[in-house]
Amino acid sequence: MTGPSAAETAGGRTPADEAPAYEPVRHTSPLLARRGAVAGAGPDAGVAWHYGDPTAEQRALARGGAVVDQSQLGVVRVAGPDRLTWLHSITTAQLADLPPRTSTELLVLSPHGHVEHAAAVIDDGGATWLVTQTPQGLAAWLDRMKFMLRVEIADVTDEWAALGEPVSAEGGPDEPVTWRDPWPHVVPGGTRYGPPDEEHPGSDRAWRLVLVPRERLTDEVAAREAAGWSLAGTWASEALRVEAWRPRAATEVDHRTIPHELDWLRTAVHLHKGCYRGQETVARVHNLGRPPRRLVMLHLDGSGHLIPEPGAGVHEATDVAGELGREVGRVTSVARHHELGPVALAVVKRSLAVDAPLLVACDGGAVSAAQEVVVPGEGVSTDRPAPRGPLARGLGVHPAL
Repeated sequence: MTGPSAAETAGGRTPADEAPAYEPVRHTSPLLARRGAVAGAGPDAGVAWHYGDPTAEQRALARGGAVVDQSQLGVVRVAGPDRLTWLHSITTAQLADLPPRTSTELLVLSPHGHVEHAAAVIDDGGATWLVTQTPQGLAAWLDRMKFMLRVEIADVTDEWAALGEPVSAEGGPDEPVTWRDPWPHVVPGGTRYGPPDEEHPGSDRAWRLVLVPRERLTDEVAAREAAGWSLAGTWASEALRVEAWRPRAATEVDHRTIPHELDWLRTAVHLHKGCYRGQETVARVHNLGRPPRRLVMLHLDGSGHLIPEPGAGVHEATDVAGELGREVGRVTSVARHHELGPVALAVVKRSLAVDAPLLVACDGGAVSAAQEVVVPGEGVSTDRPAPRGPLARGLGVHPAL
């Protein structure tokens, strides 16, 4: 990522405030040599966006019969007898007693509670594996935090690659290191702003990452194809992720993001564990305040064949057709779903009415969009403690605080 502009610095942002959403690609997948392969971009550079038939690939993945090259992801390995209690003490996750082959995820927060790193977590009994899009930055931060503890940190991205599978199962004792996505099921100690697990659109999405030696990536894909699976690109996996409202640090996170805004307290934050950096903000917003922004899914009007880019402004609609009103947020992820059509995730102001008609800026015009609520406008979690006194009107905080 580049540093902030002079205008950003003048506005109060500093280099330390910038969230390292993803790091430049270090490897180009050999699967991009496949006939028809179209390369991805941004956080998915280095792997295929699709292999010539994205709709068929997406349907195969939705049926549970496709594999996705996820070798653009980084891998950090943490060994040593103190690894779990140490990671527990410095991140948002409950890890001190994590059993082997039990998947979870963690966030590294700034002192002000902003998301700096996110990682999938799996321990194999001898080491903890962290799958992330910021392996160099995360490994460097962990190295600075180890002090005199018995831990060994290594960025092993050059040796290991990830394959995505539509399977909802942990890896077995005789399987490779495997992380099963816990989303959207609320973990013990977590909470939710959105719907209960059984009503959540992500409850039907099966997804896991299998780590394979990087030099065997092509062979591992060939073995799955021999078993009847097809190869799908990130067009397919991203469409199903957006449908599931699943936040991704490389796309949904910016320098101001706190976990509450993305409903990430479901799977990545334990509210009742010991102190860690950023915990004060997590507790304060959960107990007293309301997240300043909220995640929404947008159903985009595809009739004009205009599709916004990530980062596009989200505006209130006006009475004049096509005229952009006040900007209320930004698009974070865009996808073409095989059933829903063009959809997107966006982060908007919490105060925006949940039924407000919206327009999204596009090259060549604007496209209308309808919200599907992910984090409700009132910004209150299901287990927010009851106030102990009168609330300041409209703020949700005790006037004495």
